[in-house]
Amino acid sequence: MSSVVDGAVPRQALAELSCFRVGLYEAMTRRGDALFELVDAVLCAPGPVVSLPELSLQAVHRRGHGAMYDALAEGRIDVCRLRVALAGLTLPRGSGRQLSIALDVTPWPRPDAECSPGRLHCHRPCRCDGTRQTIPGWPYQVAAALGGGPTSWTGVLDAVRLGPDDDPTEVTAAQIRDVMRRLREAGQWYEGDPHVLFVLDSGYDIVRLTWLLRDEPVRLLGRIRAGRVMHHPAGRRKGPTRGRQPRHGEEFRLADPTTHTTPAQESVTVHARFGTVVARCWGHLHPRLERRQGGWARHDGELPIVEGTLVHLAVEHLPGNRDPKPLWLWHSDPDAGAHDVDRLWRIFLRRFDLEHTFRFLKQTLGLTRPRLRNPEQADRWVWLILAAHTQLRLARPLAADLRRPWEKPLTPDTLTPGRVRRGYRRIRRILGTPAKAPKASRPGPGRPPGRTSSPAPRHPVGKKQRKRDNPST
Repeated sequence: MSSVVDGAVPRQALAELSCFRVGLYEAMTRRGDALFELVDAVLCAPGPVVSLPELSLQAVHRRGHGAMYDALAEGRIDVCRLRVALAGLTLPRGSGRQLSIALDVTPWPRPDAECSPGRLHCHRPCRCDGTRQTIPGWPYQVAAALGGGPTSWTGVLDAVRLGPDDDPTEVTAAQIRDVMRRLREAGQWYEGDPHVLFVLDSGYDIVRLTWLLRDEPVRLLGRIRAGRVMHHPAGRRKGPTRGRQPRHGEEFRLADPTTHTTPAQESVTVHARFGTVVARCWGHLHPRLERRQGGWARHDGELPIVEGTLVHLAVEHLPGNRDPKPLWLWHSDPDAGAHDVDRLWRIFLRRFDLEHTFRFLKQTLGLTRPRLRNPEQADRWVWLILAAHTQLRLARPLAADLRRPWEKPLTPDTLTPGRVRRGYRRIRRILGTPAKAPKASRPGPGRPPGRTSSPAPRHPVGKKQRKRDNPST
């Protein structure tokens, strides 16, 4: 194992991983020893995490299962400090050192947890007929930095749980502002650098996000419905009659090609998976906003004109012999002539790397395995899993390819998170642990006889926010 640290790059990676582990331990302000050993148990388990008590049987977990549950119930993690540590790490970047960050929501299903507050109806894809269904649970919105090529690695930066009383668009805007502030403080972004690109999937009100983040050095790229209607900039009023100048120009119906004008840019490329890919973009288009549309009901004064760039993507075929459907993207920069349209849709494809991260967090690291009652305990467990995933990313240059006989060999720069986790026990022997050894103790007396607690209160599942009327009317 001594050969693992040979060379400048492994030594630098070892130092960065060691500093992060020390910072993680210092961020655990209560029950830190038990929480830190729980993270090591998740990383050193021989297989997928399927049960919390079984994690206490790992050699790196020197405490019993009671201490583990007590740490999740009564422990404390300084999340602000941990977020700052994540922003200061080496982050994956795209071509030209472009910093692209994906945002998406993943649910923690809790359908039978009637005693757990803060649940919402979360989207859950149905594999039987392809339709979407909902399931009660806790939704978490995760922000992660994306790389420049196809990979299953992302640099997780933040996670926020959405509550029943939250406005998802305002929570997303606040999360983006906080991420940008930490990136500035960590030296990841300076004045004069290219704007940070946030990549979103459908389901976000990207037009309203564009308006809320108009003063931030960010750009938004997201998918929109193929049935929306946009408008060109308004011209001057025609005719001799006096009156108010028009606010909206000619319609641009995404589903009606006859309304499409000549695109500002067009790119034709050949992709290995999709065949011929044709990308077109139109600039300075805006939707007609109405007060009955979600958060615009609370907007003071006249509704704004929010311009952006539309990108249309048409592919020759999709994997699995599926019929290709048109894909429409919205970019918050209205100047279409300054964009590389071929680069935009390739960056949007990198957003799906976050789906690989979600699958690894849930299926291997056990993100949604515990049956915790309180959402605060769930938040604690989520941050422990994100810290474990970050350690695997930092340990990637140190890991050896411990492959199964039926698996193909991988080069060090193509190792997957699962293979890095197989060899993490060897890396941990070099790193050591800042956690203190447990003190000898005897089991507690348990619950006093003859005392029973009252039934736990039941909490209904929260619903989406209703559209509120304008308070000024």
